[in-house]
Amino acid sequence: MNLQQLRFLNEIVQQGLNISAAASALYTSQPGISKQIRLLEEELGIEIFVRNGKRIVAITEPGKAVLAIAQRMLHDAGNLKQVAEEFHSQDSGKLTIATTHTQARYALPPTVKQFIKRYPGVKLGLHQGNPTQIAEQVLSGEADIGIATESLALYDELVTLPCYEWNHCVITPLHHPLLNEKKLTLAKIAQYPIITYDFAFTGRNKINAAFEAAGIQPNIALTAIDADVIKTYVELGLGIGILAKMAFIPERDKHLRMLDAGHLIKPSTTRIAIRKNEYLRGYTYDFIELFAPHLTRTLVAKAMHVSPLPE
Repeated sequence: MNLQQLRFLNEIVQQGLNISAAASALYTSQPGISKQIRLLEEELGIEIFVRNGKRIVAITEPGKAVLAIAQRMLHDAGNLKQVAEEFHSQDSGKLTIATTHTQARYALPPTVKQFIKRYPGVKLGLHQGNPTQIAEQVLSGEADIGIATESLALYDELVTLPCYEWNHCVITPLHHPLLNEKKLTLAKIAQYPIITYDFAFTGRNKINAAFEAAGIQPNIALTAIDADVIKTYVELGLGIGILAKMAFIPERDKHLRMLDAGHLIKPSTTRIAIRKNEYLRGYTYDFIELFAPHLTRTLVAKAMHVSPLPE
């Protein structure tokens, strides 16, 4: 048994049980992969895959157990490489952050600026998506860190830590009748077409829950994944918007007005997500602490049940 066989096994599964696709992804031959998988099965004394002729059609029950162990071993092997890189090149490498548009556009810029100044040799990448996509990117190793709202905590394979709470607001065009109301209520908001987040975003759940608790049916006219898109259509007069308060910047959004909805909709919590037992480079700990100062290297390492290297 060797790591190469485990890599072949994992890639076949990642490619939907397609050996040709796995061979292409790993820059090797299909017969070579098939031979190594057969050798692994013979050594273990079990069949990992169900076959129909030469074609793999399913993974057996013992094969699923072998795959889970193989993936852990490959993960640990990757961590060993990270340890070596940490000592040889502490200030260079790459760091990929998967996050939502709102976080990337409004919350992360100061952190990114500080990080790039501190680590000019680290290539920083930002991948945008909804919370489900973010979690999947972290789990697959495509991203090192995920930053989104509460739904990240639903994944048992991830360690999630709270960063900060944020509230929603209502935005309107200039001179909108809602601006003349002495007190903002959900009933008054529901009188107008609403433009807000897509269902895939956790902040939307808090919006829905607020209206449901009040027994009010909102008029959702348009949904989007991007706070800037919401603001654009509100400015066009298609409705009023409900979005994260951090996404409204008075100096830039001069053609809009903002009403605080923190008393109407429960706050959401932005969280950082990391794969369990992942080895983090020193600069990864620093990025997390720059974004959420209370998440120190010691606290993060403790949550992940690992011992960080000395700073």
